[in-house]
Order: sequence, then C-alpha cells, then structure tokens
Amino acid sequence: MLSHKHEVFLEVARLLSFTKASQTLFISQSAISKQVKALEEQYQTGLFERLGNSISLTPAGKLLYDKILEVKQLQNELYHNLRDINEQFTPKVSMVLGASTTISLYVLPPVMSAYLQLHPNVQLTLKNRNSENILKALLDHEIDMGIVEGINKVSNVTYTPFLTDEVIAVCSSKNPLKKQQLEVKDLLEIPLALRESGSGTLAVLEEALAKRGHRLHDFPIKIRLGGTEALKNFVRVDTCLSFLPRQAVSKELLSGELVEVKIQDLTVKRTFNFIQRKGTENNYPYKDFIQFTKRRYSLKD
Repeated sequence: MLSHKHEVFLEVARLLSFTKASQTLFISQSAISKQVKALEEQYQTGLFERLGNSISLTPAGKLLYDKILEVKQLQNELYHNLRDINEQFTPKVSMVLGASTTISLYVLPPVMSAYLQLHPNVQLTLKNRNSENILKALLDHEIDMGIVEGINKVSNVTYTPFLTDEVIAVCSSKNPLKKQQLEVKDLLEIPLALRESGSGTLAVLEEALAKRGHRLHDFPIKIRLGGTEALKNFVRVDTCLSFLPRQAVSKELLSGELVEVKIQDLTVKRTFNFIQRKGTENNYPYKDFIQFTKRRYSLKD
C-alpha cells in the first residue's frame, strides 16, 4: 500500500537524519534525497526544514508522517484480515523488535531463526536496549513490538506475559563468597557490581529488596555496568557479588566460571512481557510471532 518513497520518508522523519536513514535502509544518501524530493514535488510543498546539519519536519511533513503511521496500521490490519480469509496469504512484511539484553542475547536468536524458516517473507530487525528505552522506542514508533521486564505499565501499551526468569546472586569461582550462605543483611557489607539505571534486571532487584525493607542505595555498590556481558566479565575477575538473570549465566554456572550464591531470604523473579501499542495487538505479523514464541518456550517448560 505504501510506496517506496513514502517508506523512505517515514524513516527520515522518524530519525530526523538523512544519514541515519541511509544506514538503516541500506541505500545511498543521494537516493534518500531523491525520494524525498520526489515526494515534495508530488505534494508541492516542503517536508523538511534544513537547519545546518540538522533537519526538522515542516507542518506538512508532520501531517504526512502522522498519516503514514495510520496507513501502516491499516495495512497491518488488512494483512491480518486477509490471513483470516486465506491462510496461504504471505505478504512481504518487516517487523522491528526491541528487547532488553537478556531476551536479545539468550532467548530470541533461536526463536527468530525458527520463525524465519517458516515465514521467509518476513524480515526481522532486533534492537537491543534496556527496558526503559525499549518502551520509549515503542511509543516513538521506532519499533513495532518490544519484550521487556521489570517496568511500570503505561496506559497506552498492551502487555502480554511471555516467560518468567529468576535473577540470582553470582560471584567468581575464586571468590570466598561462593562457600557462604547469606542473608539480605549480609549484603550491606559486600561490594556489589550491578546493572545501570533503567535496566529491568536492576528494577526487579530493587523491588525485591524493598519488600525486605531495604533501599538499593543502602548497599555498597562498587560499580555499575551497562550490559549483561560486561557485568559477567567483570564479576569473573573481581571479588564483587552481582545479580544476573539465570538464563544469562547458565553456561558460566555449568562451566564453573561463576557460582550461584544463595541468599536465604531473597527471591528475585520477573516476568518478561511483550509490549505493543494499543490497537496493534491482533495485527499480522505481531500476533503470529507472539503465538509462535510462546508455543516454543512452553515446550521447553
């Protein structure tokens, strides 16, 4: 339904950058400019204001951007309705997913591979960010659907439970802590290495500690690291205790590089949720992908 030049305009308008749009669409910047110019000639008005190295949407450009988003919504609804009539209908569609680190690195890759084998006409893009930024990207129409954990719910987003994971305390196999049975109060004397603010893992840890009457800033946090892999690599060589998703450290626990440290009166669990803008829940391919992913992981339980 949308022409190529409208798709190009949409990406430029979303990113407010010809250069970034060129990178995400894998076409030259001159081709981007040509498509935008063709639209401006078609509508006989400017769509972007160029101010030095930056651009912004004109009133006409903002109107076109909003209308294209509505058209994409209608297009997805049409595809869904056509698939209800004819299951053999397989349009070429693209879907941009956003997921927090645990999901991006340890859960989705095998799911995406299996899904693409069954749906060769679907193109998937996965963006890895922390939970707060995934929610923002969804609301900004930068992604079509997200998977997050440990985040406060907002009214214009639909949440669909996916799977439950446990966040556990871990330390290096060379750390004397591995032999100890700890209580929450003991953590007040142990240096911690934690994820950055905005991380879903950190959010559920804070919530669990609050239920035990503790605030996170009461604990001796030695370092914060932006990413699960960076945190794992740090804990391997340091004496800090850390909290990481069990799914993220399963290989290290099996190899003995990291050791789980039991904390008697602390359980940290979180539910991963698919998040979608309200009104898109039943559209193809979002609904299809969610059902496929949930089926795959229910078989593992």
